[in-house]
Amino acid sequence: MTAMTINLLIIIPIVLLGVIFLIWRSIQIVPQSENYVVERFGKYHRTLKAGVNYVIPGLENVAHKIIILERTLPEKAHEVITKDNVPLTLAVTIFFKITNASKSIYRIQNVTSAVETAVTGAVRATIGSIDFDEVQSHRASLNMDIAKHLSRACTDWGVDVTRTEILDVEVDDVTKIAMQQQLNAEREKRAAIAKAEGVKKATELEAEGELFAAQRSAEATVAIAKGEAKAVEIVALAINNEGGQAAVEYDILKKQVDAMGRLGSSDNAKTIIIPAEMLNVLGAVKDLLGGYKK
Repeated sequence: MTAMTINLLIIIPIVLLGVIFLIWRSIQIVPQSENYVVERFGKYHRTLKAGVNYVIPGLENVAHKIIILERTLPEKAHEVITKDNVPLTLAVTIFFKITNASKSIYRIQNVTSAVETAVTGAVRATIGSIDFDEVQSHRASLNMDIAKHLSRACTDWGVDVTRTEILDVEVDDVTKIAMQQQLNAEREKRAAIAKAEGVKKATELEAEGELFAAQRSAEATVAIAKGEAKAVEIVALAINNEGGQAAVEYDILKKQVDAMGRLGSSDNAKTIIIPAEMLNVLGAVKDLLGGYKK
């Protein structure tokens, strides 16, 4: 075996090992939850996404491994003042994720600390533009407004603010007393309004009842008038018929005779003086009967 052969037997394995090492160094398997920032000669070159990637050993190297999962900042209390000068303490938590790995590395030194600082400014700007009463009643819209403020500030850092949550709102003792007084006044106001509405409703119902009774009374009067008119019409027709006038006169005379009879049968009647006109009445009745029979 010559010396050249021996050298080849030594060099070839070394070369093979070197090639394998370079291939192994060039392959970069990036997890789903991360992005790799690649630099070439100390300068940002590209970002590797999840999966199998390749770099040039010696020219490129993975300088940073960035977790892109959504993360949350610890709950923090922020002292703010509302538009109507009410001091509050808000407990706020923030959810965010990195959407641009290179910006989060090269545009800000500590992205988490920067987001925390931006949160304080966004909360104060948002709460300072509204009155105290709106803090509790518009909490959902406040969360959205804070997120918008943060998004504008964090875009340059490659950060996306996904959600904000106002967990608690605290006020000092003086404000609590004022709130309780306002609540009591509001309750008294609602009670007075309810009472007034009840009186108004009762008055309206009473008026409606009186109107209904008046309408029914008017309807009854109209019905009676119509009945009497109908009766008069019937009597008039009867009078115009043959024998009608005699029947009417007979009815009148009969009522006069009946009245005299009731007067005579009364317990208080001792002596009854019959006027001469009554005798004429009796005679007229007889004549009418005779005429009616004819």
